Amino acid sequence: MTAIKYNSDFIFLYDATLCNPNGDPDQENKPRMDYDTSTNLVTDTRVKRFIRDYLKDQGHEIFVDMEGDSKVSSDSKLDFVVQRILSDSAERASIFKESPELLKEFEAIIAEKKDKDSILKLLQHAKNSKLNYYILSQLVKNRFVDIRMFGSAFAVKEFTKAYTGAIQMNWGYSLNQVELVESSSIVTIMNDDSSTFGKDYRVYYSLLAFNGTINKYAAKTTGLTEDDLKLFRKAIWESIPSQPTRSKMNQYPKFYLEIVYNEGFNNGYFGDLRNAIKVECKEGVVTKQVRSLRDLVIDVSGLEMLLKEKVGEGKPIKEVIINKSIDFPELKIN
Repeated sequence: MTAIKYNSDFIFLYDATLCNPNGDPDQENKPRMDYDTSTNLVTDTRVKRFIRDYLKDQGHEIFVDMEGDSKVSSDSKLDFVVQRILSDSAERASIFKESPELLKEFEAIIAEKKDKDSILKLLQHAKNSKLNYYILSQLVKNRFVDIRMFGSAFAVKEFTKAYTGAIQMNWGYSLNQVELVESSSIVTIMNDDSSTFGKDYRVYYSLLAFNGTINKYAAKTTGLTEDDLKLFRKAIWESIPSQPTRSKMNQYPKFYLEIVYNEGFNNGYFGDLRNAIKVECKEGVVTKQVRSLRDLVIDVSGLEMLLKEKVGEGKPIKEVIINKSIDFPELKIN
């Protein structure tokens, strides 16, 4: 499979009702907020975690994960993966199919050092950096879809390598002003039937918007393919509601729009797509009363004007991909 051939920009909206979209550990785990504007914030890392967990549930091997029941650093994870390669000759043959010469080097190290710890230490020596980089590159391109999508940085002993993800997104922010719910509730039931009370912070309603890019040049390094991209579109739409927890229930996708550019056009051609959507309270509803999408007026005419008559050969846009919930406004761009 070859890497993607076109750049894309996308916008993604989902809403959150009576839940905590992204707790801030520095603020008693309150929902992240810009208090000057009453805007709810969610990090890109939170959304990527949803996607990674979804991919794992769907049977895909991901790199930013756990080994057994323990969280591990990226460097430790790499060690675990290399150890599996050491234990499986068929796996080694697959990893090194593009470079039989490096396979010989790798087999020589295995023959020289019998125990895995010694092999790993020798691999991490500066003189074997080319071998390390090759192994890492093959693992990224052939095994770990989350790195092909989002990238990762590695710093293992004598060598470092950073993969810039082909898919990037900003922190999300709410398009409506958000009110917080504060209540004291039982958060832990002890074995002796005693209870621990704690603050349970939530939002009444938040319509969150993210702006993102998909870059063909970064994809050449990570190996992001068209199949990976189709998987990303499916995952970003399905992942958030598919993993409900006590604080993350009642979150649902509302709108995904991706602009696929023609050859010669780069990311950011239309700027931050969130600026083209306007959100206001319906007549008779004030900010503090907003409890659902039905209480808001969503104006997508700015997006329509942005995209109208810009699709086709010789124009900026090759294709527009849209997914929306039944209660989100229709978008007319033809």
